[in-house]
Amino acid sequence: MERQKNRAQLDEEDTIRRYADMVYRLAYAQTRSKSDADDVFQEVFLRYLQKKPHFDSEEHQKAWLLRVTVNCSKKHWSSWWFRHAVPLEDTIPFQEPLENDLDEALKTLSPAYRTVIHLFYYEGYSTAEIAQITSSRESTVRTRLTRARRQLAEILKGADLP
Repeated sequence: MERQKNRAQLDEEDTIRRYADMVYRLAYAQTRSKSDADDVFQEVFLRYLQKKPHFDSEEHQKAWLLRVTVNCSKKHWSSWWFRHAVPLEDTIPFQEPLENDLDEALKTLSPAYRTVIHLFYYEGYSTAEIAQITSSRESTVRTRLTRARRQLAEILKGADLP
């Protein structure tokens, strides 16, 4: 019995280690704030540890963690605390000025646009997979990607780029 408990704990720790970066990147992409991303990250893995879900495959596990991250981010945006708090400037600076400009541009996008941009470009998901993760239609995902790209192009056109 003790051996099973230790094995389950090792599996949980391995899962957290394996997916920590992915969950944190999406949480930061959604919130654009280090402290808020930390909160979402903790909530996602707290839910994982409490629910102890069973997964059919590694892809199923990854999709579940991404879906929970998106849901926790949405919950964060709609919380009383978020709507009444004054944001701190706690962004993560990048080494390249162009990356900082892109980060600033991404902050101006709506959460729905940031989600599809992140999942498509940073996590490498197809529009069909993003539709499944976000509980949207594939055509909606394609429209959001197109509009987000257009908005980013307009924002970055006005930026002082090297």
